[in-house]
Amino acid sequence: MVGYSFVRYPSDLAALQKTLETISPKHPNIIIKIETPEAVKNLPGLLLQGMEQEVFGVMIARGDLAVEIGFERMSEIQEEILWICEAAHVPVVWATQVLETLNKSGVATRSEITDAAHAAMAECVMVNKGDHTIEVIETLRDVLHRIGGHHIKKRFTFRPLSIAEKFIDQQMK
Repeated sequence: MVGYSFVRYPSDLAALQKTLETISPKHPNIIIKIETPEAVKNLPGLLLQGMEQEVFGVMIARGDLAVEIGFERMSEIQEEILWICEAAHVPVVWATQVLETLNKSGVATRSEITDAAHAAMAECVMVNKGDHTIEVIETLRDVLHRIGGHHIKKRFTFRPLSIAEKFIDQQMK
């Protein structure tokens, strides 16, 4: 797999796909990392471009993205990314600092446990290496197992998505 950091435009992804195809017809699968406001704005186009491949995924690089868009918007934006990827049937990696304090100190914070529970909405969770990685995996497994009994990922009531609305407006011009 290839993780494409700081992708912004569908043309960026198309260029990588073309380069990989020249290397080998059976090239590695791509996971685009959403970590800039441009990538969020262009997500529908990025998904359409990425779905030209049989296997393709999205990583919500929450640390970099939060710095770029502001921490107060992070929750809303990551939800929208999850929704639009769900609608497109594109798997999502929930990344950046999941249970990070637990991994470093051996004790999780309350907010980290809540954050880990939200990771159930993604298909994959990325955990950083640390001194307490085994405890992180055990805690994550326990939290995800418990939260899985309370909801099913695809059972949300979606409000209009501003990312999609802007994309449609651009296509109509």
